[in-house]
Amino acid sequence: MDGKNANPTILNASDLPTRRQAQRKKVTSPLTSGLVPAYARDPFVGNKDTDFSNSDESEDDSVREPIDEQEIYDLIATISDPEHPLTLGELAVVNLQHIKVTDDRSAIISNVLVELTPTINHCSLATVIGLGVRVRLEQALPPRFRLDVRIREGTHATGEQVNKQLNDKERVASALENETLMGVVGKMLETCK
Repeated sequence: MDGKNANPTILNASDLPTRRQAQRKKVTSPLTSGLVPAYARDPFVGNKDTDFSNSDESEDDSVREPIDEQEIYDLIATISDPEHPLTLGELAVVNLQHIKVTDDRSAIISNVLVELTPTINHCSLATVIGLGVRVRLEQALPPRFRLDVRIREGTHATGEQVNKQLNDKERVASALENETLMGVVGKMLETCK
């Protein structure tokens, strides 16, 4: 069963592993609320009401805050699926056990591997979903992280081709310049918490 795609699986959002406190389920549109879209916010920066200018503690750039698999999962599990009104976590497209983080304090570069399980083995939007995950992590993680977003082996008919696209810098850069594609990705990231 390891090579087979067990999806489509729909999980209850309250059963997903998370360190985040319970938040309201209602998602408001950034266009009507006047808020900055969730995908444009940095989860590592305090909210706009927090004033750090009078802080007695000085920040030390040499101190690296460790990031683990659960934090990566929390960043990407709330991305909405482009075809379904559910998140990638609820559809089991992203799973905590399929995320690997190598964040050695002595190493200059850290690595994140995210393996996605498409809902069906011929999912036409697997590349778009992978791009959404990559964009979310690139926006949220410090620059020391190198990302490897892939389709789990044996879960997609063209997994090798999708993996090649998702991890080719030039192809990703080209995709990020496509306004229509970035509109879809932006819509997916609106549900990010």
